[in-house]
Amino acid sequence: MKSDKRDDAYLWDMLEAAREARGLVGGLSYDELMSRRLVRLALERVLEIMGEAARSVSPRRRDRHATIPWWGIIGLRKAIAHEYGEIDYERIYRVSTKGVPRLISILEKMLGDK
Repeated sequence: MKSDKRDDAYLWDMLEAAREARGLVGGLSYDELMSRRLVRLALERVLEIMGEAARSVSPRRRDRHATIPWWGIIGLRKAIAHEYGEIDYERIYRVSTKGVPRLISILEKMLGDK
């Protein structure tokens, strides 16, 4: 598979995971999220998937789309995967309610999907 095709597949994975995250947290307050363990765990998982896909996008493609906070997405994935005892849920909530909708918009434009 050519690099651009692989990158497109990873970007689609990011978009799908971002949409899942939006669906999971949509309309929930921070306190509601914290009271719903299964939703919180599912949200962590889709954010991990999003970060893993972002990590797999080629550096060349990431450079061409500098409006995406690549290192923040990748770093969040790393924190969730490796620092699970000390996850910053306020950060996860903020990313999910503010960053994810922006990311969805950017990815939809990049991929021509709405």
